[in-house]
Amino acid sequence: MKLSELKKYLETATTVNFQLPNGRMVPEHFHVTEVGVVSKHFIDCGGTVRLEKVANFQLWNATDTDHRLKPEKLRNIIALSEKMLGLEDLELEVEYQGETICRYGLDFLDGNFLLTIKETDCLAKDNCGVPPKKTKLQLVDLGASAQSCCTPGGSCC
Repeated sequence: MKLSELKKYLETATTVNFQLPNGRMVPEHFHVTEVGVVSKHFIDCGGTVRLEKVANFQLWNATDTDHRLKPEKLRNIIALSEKMLGLEDLELEVEYQGETICRYGLDFLDGNFLLTIKETDCLAKDNCGVPPKKTKLQLVDLGASAQSCCTPGGSCC
């Protein structure tokens, strides 16, 4: 999700709820303790230099269990971040405490912001020897296509 999409959802939202990938909810008394831009300048295993930038939110639970972040307050935090940091319309990443600091993608469904699992990947599979994924075919499907060309008068023989 991009920052503009988050802002659009917040325009009509009455609450701000985050759901973890396992279905549990982030406790309602969370705080947004950081908003920023995270840049990653790196070289992949194929030798290509890359630059990635994401908008980053950090969620934190305190002991003030009567605290609730309202949509308007989050919109104000975003507006201040745009003004002070020059925050662009970037993909969003959310940090939240798991066994360590976990980084999630963000989606929206049924009034909740969903923290989505992010996975590592090789960006240069063609250069580092990773074989392409094989397409699984059903033998039944192969037979159907073979029959269509290998019939009397067909062009396969």
